[in-house]
Amino acid sequence: MLELAILGLLKEQELHGYELKKRLTAALGVFSSVSFGSLYPALARLETAGAVKAVEANEAGHAPIPMTGSMTGEAAAFRARREPKHGGRAKKVYGITERGEKLFEELLEADSASADDDRSFNLRLAFCRYLPPDARLGMLERRRAQLVERLARARSTIRASKERMDAYTRSLMEHGTEATERDISWLDSLIATERRQRGPKK
Repeated sequence: MLELAILGLLKEQELHGYELKKRLTAALGVFSSVSFGSLYPALARLETAGAVKAVEANEAGHAPIPMTGSMTGEAAAFRARREPKHGGRAKKVYGITERGEKLFEELLEADSASADDDRSFNLRLAFCRYLPPDARLGMLERRRAQLVERLARARSTIRASKERMDAYTRSLMEHGTEATERDISWLDSLIATERRQRGPKK
């Protein structure tokens, strides 16, 4: 899941490691516990696989140096761009490669067909716009079926154990079933929207 999240974020924008960790934490809360100790080895694996490229931050995202006709001025501008400020080390900026684009698609489609759990589903949903329409609809329908099954089990447990439960435990379980019902309703809305966008079958 971490590799999928990294590739998905780099697909949208080149990022250095610190910013990538911030995006994983803030934008994808399911990865709020990601540490640099797990992020950088994952980036190294992806770089070794040719899925990610890394360049120095001061080499990335710059406009061309203007040709002024002064060799000395142009050389100084080039050196200023190349050299880290204050003697520090330039940060790496990571970007996705063509191989990374293909790997991202493979991971997203493979995960979308796997057994759904809350964390992985939320992650895939964040990137589901990159899935083909049929795969996207299938992912939503599988998730709905899983939640319907979860709701039936929870209701059965409440009925079977109602007499033995204290008020707080029962309230907690009922709160869980209400949350699952809301999620099913939300998925119904997403599925309906997806079907409308697909239009009538020919």
